[in-house]
Amino acid sequence: MEHITLLLGIVIVTALVFDFTNGFHDTANAMATTISTGALKPKTAVAMSAVLNLVGAFLSVEVAKTISGGIINEDGLKTEVIFAALVGAILWNLLTWLVGLPSSSSHALFGGLIGAAVMSMGWSSINGGTVVTKILLPAVAAPLVAGIAAMLATRLTYRIGGKTDQKATAKGYRAGQIASAGLVSLAHGTNDAQKTMGIITLALITGGVLNPGANPPMWVIVSAGTAIALGTYLGGWRIIRTMGKGLTDLAPQQGFAAQTSAATAILASSHIGFSLSTTQVCSGAVMGAGLGRKGGVVRWSTATRMFAAWGLTLPAAGLVGAGAEFLTKQGSWGVAVTALLLIAGAGTIWALSRRNSIDHTNVTDDDVTDEPAGVVTTAIAAVTPPPAGTVADLDTDVKTTIPAATAPPSAEPARPATV
Repeated sequence: MEHITLLLGIVIVTALVFDFTNGFHDTANAMATTISTGALKPKTAVAMSAVLNLVGAFLSVEVAKTISGGIINEDGLKTEVIFAALVGAILWNLLTWLVGLPSSSSHALFGGLIGAAVMSMGWSSINGGTVVTKILLPAVAAPLVAGIAAMLATRLTYRIGGKTDQKATAKGYRAGQIASAGLVSLAHGTNDAQKTMGIITLALITGGVLNPGANPPMWVIVSAGTAIALGTYLGGWRIIRTMGKGLTDLAPQQGFAAQTSAATAILASSHIGFSLSTTQVCSGAVMGAGLGRKGGVVRWSTATRMFAAWGLTLPAAGLVGAGAEFLTKQGSWGVAVTALLLIAGAGTIWALSRRNSIDHTNVTDDDVTDEPAGVVTTAIAAVTPPPAGTVADLDTDVKTTIPAATAPPSAEPARPATV
């Protein structure tokens, strides 16, 4: 086996940087609903998520093997191709983080890898069957499955607890949210941390350090798990705000249903080696939970922007990856220029983010513009009959009724307000 070269070392460090951005980009997947409903304080939530992401990284290597030996052909693959792929993925991650959109870090990585490989070796280097069955199909199916499951679970939850004290059940569901959020974090570690393990393993194979088909070494597992945990701890507050407040307003019952549905889908996919987007799964579950409550509103303007980002992620990261590969294959100076462009781009995005800083102190502020229920929301919500009796305010657990004093003298006694 050969020693790790300078270029290979640069690729490994860049891969860990991507893993770090993946961590803070995807913290919202596990903790946005828990933070928005007040089940956990923001800093406590991200600390818990970071620890469980690290633990999850050790539970499986199936996704890592899919990436290191499935998407592209290893024969003739050069180390600089992987570097170019990571450049595309990192820049797209940072750009979508800047605008607060929960796009897919996974698809950014896949897009960068496909674009760089095509620029280097042509379309024959891509295993189209693997891309379709283990990336594209899960990308479509997983958020739909999680969304439908979350919607049904939310309706079932409200039906079962419709005659119970709302304040008492809210406390119970907040406790359930903490447990389900931990499960999502654990699932995220089993899926997303492995993507970086797979990329580093692929780089080690191309550099002759590992044999083709080898599993990730322990030091790769530890370093990838640590990088994603550190990124998770820093938060990614912009996307947490979008997921927790921008898509819909969630009660603890809805948050519990969304997180449980998402965790189930992610863990099942990790077990069979599907490298799906945890962002898309969790976003689909949040929207499903929003539609599952009578009167719930999904803000379709935000959702539309998010869908557009999902669709653009693969081609956009692919184009950047292809451009980076065009530079890196020019030689050492091309690699140096690509690295400088990555640093400059990341620095510019960070500077722009300081103009409107979002952190744990203001991530739950209510500054989201109200959006009326659209046709889809109205149609789905109308299927569930309005609850009888008083209506608990979903955010404050305060029961509101129409005061009798406000009724005209000839009117009947005041009835409880209904939705």
